[in-house]
Amino acid sequence: MNLHSGLREYTLTSALKDSRFPPMTRDELPRLFCSVSLLTNFEDVCDYMDWEVGVHGIRIEFINEKGSKRTATYLPEVAKEQGWDHIQTIDSLLRKGGYKAPITNEFRKTIKLTRYRSEKMTMSYTEYLAHRQHHHFQNGIGHPLPPYNHYS
Repeated sequence: MNLHSGLREYTLTSALKDSRFPPMTRDELPRLFCSVSLLTNFEDVCDYMDWEVGVHGIRIEFINEKGSKRTATYLPEVAKEQGWDHIQTIDSLLRKGGYKAPITNEFRKTIKLTRYRSEKMTMSYTEYLAHRQHHHFQNGIGHPLPPYNHYS
């Protein structure tokens, strides 16, 4: 997917259609911070412990207790922010991916793990509006932009 259209699509999806949260409202915009993580340097590793907390994000693939292939991922900052070690992170990812059976060390060894890095950018809504206004004037249009709408 094209990065520009993908960001637009996933921004709208996460702001308005994520079933874990109520849709964002216009009143929330002034307090909004948006972060985008671009994931890079994907590497498949042989050992599920071959990654560094706070440096690598990890994506796991496993077969659940019903025989279905499942996946789950955490960005590089998640384990560090939660204070988790390797095992706690892997076990949390297994649960996130829907694994319900007891987790053993033998089962952990069956996981296919991919590590990656990410570059994260964060911007407040106020910074976004200032950037948008500046870009608009730089392009020689010379009049204020219309108010924000959900599809800008």
